[in-house]
Amino acid sequence: MSGTTSTPKPGLRIPPLVGLLGMLFLVLAVELNDQVLNTSLWDVAGALGLSHDEAVWLPSLYLVAEIVGMATAPTMAAIFTLRRFALSVAALATLPTLLMTTGPGVSALFFLRLVQGLAGGWSIPLLMMTALRVLPPPIRLYGLAVYACSATIAPNLATSLAALWTDRLQDWHFIFLGVIPFVTIAAVLIWFGLDQDPPRYPMLRQFDWPGVIFVLMGFGSLVVALEQANRLDWLNSPTICLLFLCSAIGIPALVLRELHAPQPLFKLDLLKRRNFAYALIALVLVLIIALGSGPVPISFLTQIHGYRPAQAHVLTLFVAATQLLLLPLTAFILDFERVDARWISACGMGLILVALICGTNIGPEWMRGNFMMLQALYSVGMAFIVVPLLMLATNEVKQPEAMYASGMINMPRAVAGGLGNGVLDAVERWRGALHHGRLLDTLGHTRYRAVQAQPVGAYSPALFPDGAPREPHALQALNETIEAQATTLVTLDTFCVLAGLVVLLLLILALYPVRSYPPRIHLTRKA
Repeated sequence: MSGTTSTPKPGLRIPPLVGLLGMLFLVLAVELNDQVLNTSLWDVAGALGLSHDEAVWLPSLYLVAEIVGMATAPTMAAIFTLRRFALSVAALATLPTLLMTTGPGVSALFFLRLVQGLAGGWSIPLLMMTALRVLPPPIRLYGLAVYACSATIAPNLATSLAALWTDRLQDWHFIFLGVIPFVTIAAVLIWFGLDQDPPRYPMLRQFDWPGVIFVLMGFGSLVVALEQANRLDWLNSPTICLLFLCSAIGIPALVLRELHAPQPLFKLDLLKRRNFAYALIALVLVLIIALGSGPVPISFLTQIHGYRPAQAHVLTLFVAATQLLLLPLTAFILDFERVDARWISACGMGLILVALICGTNIGPEWMRGNFMMLQALYSVGMAFIVVPLLMLATNEVKQPEAMYASGMINMPRAVAGGLGNGVLDAVERWRGALHHGRLLDTLGHTRYRAVQAQPVGAYSPALFPDGAPREPHALQALNETIEAQATTLVTLDTFCVLAGLVVLLLLILALYPVRSYPPRIHLTRKA
């Protein structure tokens, strides 16, 4: 999927494998650079003197730039060559990271965050391109498993690193500097391992700049609107309405542009192939569903029990560690001709659905250990979904179409991040307000019995009948109990919404994709 004119040499060579490892290190570095900052956002905001309204823009700006980077990375790699462009991305990921530790002003910080996002968006498609380029069909499935690491391991490893930097070493600078060794190793391995192709500078004259503008206008506006909607009161905010309007105009304009551009960013005709279209839809839904294994449990433990990353990171570290075994194992299973990738995906979705149904038994007393079985089911389920999904998509792509397909496969990853946050915020806003209001309403109707009555057995209301508190901070404790119950109900609702998305994904899987074989068989038959 390199989009270059050179043809990889037959057989398996060691240097390209080293280059592939370097690309994996680069992607893990930029992903961790983003996810660790998001996890430790308020620690960084306090250290840099950012207000709440300023700090919340850091994740949004990264996502916007990442979307643009993912859309343009394959074309840029074809123009400047994969090796040179990857080394440039490594440098671009390092410089803003170093500058952000100096505590620049807000405007400079926002600009550096955009540069970080652009480097992150450029790097992720390069990993897929390198894997499919250097690995021959007999082991290509394992290359897809390597690419899947960027989607399943890095986000779950971020909480552990955040715990190390902020709670153990207690130095926020490591949130930025901790990824520098990864980028350095990546650059050395890429320089050594990847072959140098001839550049194709004439392609710059036909670069799809209008398409980039429409990507920014359509998907960039959509992501920002979903990221900031809860804070700005959704459609009651003129800013959010304007962003949704820009998205509604920009996405159709992008489709029209790509259908008629001489050198488009995306080849939309690929969506006529059922497996490829399914993969794009499923990838968005899967990444939203994956929020149930990380942000949702950690948010619950943080709000109810005051967990810091040092206490909560075991949940996500377990998922990240098990993926190292499960992703290659899934590739091994799929490599058998008699195994249908759709059935493996269905098994994975079933496991996640079971985990979400078990999660609806959640209560305020749940601690970290109560989530471990759910995390185990999630971990196996994600591996069983992601690798078959990538196989179904890439088997449909011919070599001349690879440059266009890479951006189409990767850009939904960044969009799914904004959509997932929007889903969680919407559930928290509407269901949270409903539960909180009903709990307070019930308390008001039973004020004397629940608050000011005489003790009955082990039950002791907060106040004496004359209104005096029975213990110091009794009403505060009562309020915390109500907040805990409301948070628990919101988490339960979130699990139900995610379970509904799993059922939807199962229906799409049953109706849309068709049988596909492992690359070593599929590509031979096509030849």
